[in-house]
Amino acid sequence: MPPLVVASQLAENMNRLLQERLPDARILRVPIGAPASLPPDVPYLYAHAFPRNAAPEVYARPAGWPFGLKWVQLSSAGIDAYPRWIFDGPVVTNARGVGAEPIAEYVLAVLFEHAKRLPALWVNDPGHWKQRSLTMLRDSTLGIVGMGPIGNAIARKALALDMKVMAMRRSDAPFALPGITRAPDLGTLFERCDAVVLAAPSTPETRHMVNADVLARAKPRLHLINIGRGALIDHDALLAAVERDGLGRATLDVTDPEPLPAGHPLYAHPKVRISPHTSAISTYIQHAMIDKFLRNLRAFETGAPMEDVVDPDAAY
Repeated sequence: MPPLVVASQLAENMNRLLQERLPDARILRVPIGAPASLPPDVPYLYAHAFPRNAAPEVYARPAGWPFGLKWVQLSSAGIDAYPRWIFDGPVVTNARGVGAEPIAEYVLAVLFEHAKRLPALWVNDPGHWKQRSLTMLRDSTLGIVGMGPIGNAIARKALALDMKVMAMRRSDAPFALPGITRAPDLGTLFERCDAVVLAAPSTPETRHMVNADVLARAKPRLHLINIGRGALIDHDALLAAVERDGLGRATLDVTDPEPLPAGHPLYAHPKVRISPHTSAISTYIQHAMIDKFLRNLRAFETGAPMEDVVDPDAAY
């Protein structure tokens, strides 16, 4: 029986983890972007997100696609970083949920950072010794937009801190966790919450969902946190909102574009914090990605249902 062959666009440390878990397999390193070609005996591709703002040839559909591929595993939950043609042919699964726990911890970290006035609270001189009132997270209301694995992980941790949680999702299905209030619309969510986390996918319907009208309804000193996609927020409207004191803080792990161009006013604004799309990055997610690939590999080879098969029309 010929050895298993997996084409991989992952980083080398991830390829080593994959090789450790599949010691008899051949891991074929493939550059990120559209593969120029693949041998006909390669049935599986672990595809890395395509680089943003790359040259057109990086996104061009290669002649012969999908070669001999039968299954493509994406390295990200969102599918907006992949060209449409990648979904033509083999079954495609995404990495939905693998980053939920580290992202939820990131959200808690920035909530505490803002509520407890960190790092400004620290003193290094007796002349700065001045007690300050700190905000409690307990009994505050956290809004969550998008209740997939990430939204649920955030909600679970917030409820454990005795926070109130209000959420909205695309479907009318009941929430997986008890104790969550459903928001009737985005404006109401912004009116009633002390902090709002955006955990929705990027689709034509969600583009600039947080616009000037929504921000005008925000509760005073609201903390807006975006760990979804940068295009969920109209950045011009966001800048206007923080300028007029309509928001207490905006924490952005994602922007549109990424990165924002040099000199963009959001970089220097005292009420804005930007991290480089890194909330999910950890050793945890590396192992979670490999675990999910192996579960789907077993499912594919045994004919069992695979996890998180992509529906490109639904954008996830």
